[in-house]
Amino acid sequence: MRKAREESGQFLAEGLKIVTEAVELGHAPKILLYGKDADGHPLLTRAVAATEKAGGEVIEVNREILEKIAKRDNPQAVLAVFDQRFTPLQTLEPQAAKVWVGLHRVRDPGNLGTIIRTADAAGAGGVILVGDCCDPYSVEAVRATMGSIFAVPIAKAAEAEFIAWRDRWPGSVVGTLLTATVDHKSADYRRPSLVLMGNEQAGLTPELAALCDVNVKIPMRGRADSLNLSVATGIMIYAAGD
Repeated sequence: MRKAREESGQFLAEGLKIVTEAVELGHAPKILLYGKDADGHPLLTRAVAATEKAGGEVIEVNREILEKIAKRDNPQAVLAVFDQRFTPLQTLEPQAAKVWVGLHRVRDPGNLGTIIRTADAAGAGGVILVGDCCDPYSVEAVRATMGSIFAVPIAKAAEAEFIAWRDRWPGSVVGTLLTATVDHKSADYRRPSLVLMGNEQAGLTPELAALCDVNVKIPMRGRADSLNLSVATGIMIYAAGD
């Protein structure tokens, strides 16, 4: 539950692949749970060693316990609890990457996780959550990142904090609007670019759209009049970062 995650500062990750990714990136589990099916796997052996070295707890459990924790009938054989890590907004270094992502009031954890994964794949500097966003450390979001939750810096800020910080951004801040007249492929992006996306239903608010140096549109050539947020964000990440 989100309340418990916020109180503990921890979160749950599922699967040996994600746990291995975490360990390789220097995130040791606080608690590592594994079932009989994973026992003896060399990657599990590494994860166990990393957990114990960091003072974490390693527990072998049965399938019923894995199902209850994962809340699914076919759970992964490895589950782990990690500490959450948020990067303070003021410590971000814009010049560290060509493109960054800002998300305003994103509501769907699957979208958020997919965007984090795409940002990782594209070499983006990080993801900034603005305003009341869904939790990037929810089980659904973490699952959708496929391990990128451990690779991509994540910052969060209230609207007022973000607006004040935006004035110091050295490159372009780019938004997407259905009413924009500039094509996303032809916009003049000054690196580093900060791609600012609104939520799934309403898009960017007028206040945040006004913060952008340029607002662009992604052409709709078929019958659909809009794109899924994670797809649209992926298109913009590559357009602004290449």
